Amino acid sequence: MPSVLTEIVEHKRAELAIAKEKVPLSELELMVAQEEAPRNFFAAVSHRQRNAFDTAIIAEVKRQSPSAGLIRPEYEGDSFRPEDIARKYHASGAAAISCLTDRKYFGGDLSFIQRIKAAVPLPVLRKDFIVDPYQLWEARAHGADAVLLIAECLHEGEMLDLMILAQQLQLTVLLEVHDMENLLRVRPHVGFPHRGYGLLGINNRNLATMEVDLNHTLRLADLVEDRSILVSESGIRTSADLARLRSQGIRIVLVGEHLMRQNDPGEALKTLLNPESDPNPPSQSTHSKPHPQS
Repeated sequence: MPSVLTEIVEHKRAELAIAKEKVPLSELELMVAQEEAPRNFFAAVSHRQRNAFDTAIIAEVKRQSPSAGLIRPEYEGDSFRPEDIARKYHASGAAAISCLTDRKYFGGDLSFIQRIKAAVPLPVLRKDFIVDPYQLWEARAHGADAVLLIAECLHEGEMLDLMILAQQLQLTVLLEVHDMENLLRVRPHVGFPHRGYGLLGINNRNLATMEVDLNHTLRLADLVEDRSILVSESGIRTSADLARLRSQGIRIVLVGEHLMRQNDPGEALKTLLNPESDPNPPSQSTHSKPHPQS
């Protein structure tokens, strides 16, 4: 793993030891039994496309990141209201919501998921560094409809065990890769054990260098047979970016910091979805230098 990812995963394992002492798995299982059935995240994004010009956007609620720090000053402390941002995303055409729940590095919290779901009817992805089955129970107990699994964080056996448990808990899995080697490793398992619960994400951010390059998805897409379940993550900033991805059959994207960095994330999403209102020229749609956008 890249050093930044190694640091985060090590800290996550230490956090988990404390969480398991505080809330035993048996308690999470009781919480899950009382939860409503999850919203269908897979259907929300994969069935979204209506025509050749439609892209399903998973809009992310993200307060900070290791590369960018606090994204905007007003996101500090209790003034950060994820439900308000989610309402703007919903009104502006988001297909689903991604919510960061990691506290130390991303300023997130598990409680954000329930706050978002109480505010909008969209399904919500728990975006975190999941390395233990406990976290899937935790996600489901707190209302998540989908979870992110990062291939670079998991051995093959761990990944498959988590995918089986996710399906049992009715959680959609967004299985994320960056390196070609990991894509080839996980490609046979995408959608395991049930196709209707699996999406494949390609992260355009290199976690070793923090560089972001939209062309990364386009290069690796040649190795993906079914592009209808492919999600391009990070580095999407303009409607021209969406058009380039659609031209290669990629019609689901996850957009985070670009939206959260704007004065009004909802208006930024409208601009992204509407080519006629996009103020950024197409020449800005390709980039490979380090920057905080994702």
